[in-house]
Amino acid sequence: MEQVIDTNLLGEEIVKKLKTIYDPEIPVDIYELGLIYDVMVNEDYEVKILMTLTSPNCPVAETLPLEVEEKVKSIEHVKDADVEITFDPPWSKDLMSEEAKLELGML
Repeated sequence: MEQVIDTNLLGEEIVKKLKTIYDPEIPVDIYELGLIYDVMVNEDYEVKILMTLTSPNCPVAETLPLEVEEKVKSIEHVKDADVEITFDPPWSKDLMSEEAKLELGML
């Protein structure tokens, strides 16, 4: 019998993994920076991540989404991961967590 995994718990594991990925120009992880808009996990343990970049001209526009995809795919039970980039709504400092703002001396 196939093991059933709670998709909510898997979602929490994904968030933990996302918090290990840092924007190379800002010493804050991409989750606290507010770059992750949504994490969706279906019953087949396939993950879709909707994220943005700090700007359309971001120097890591080519590599960061691939890093996110690879790290999420490395999580046990995740069968596949797809990252979609959006600029709607555009990223702003308002999307940052209090923790990120504190880290960057913005509070």
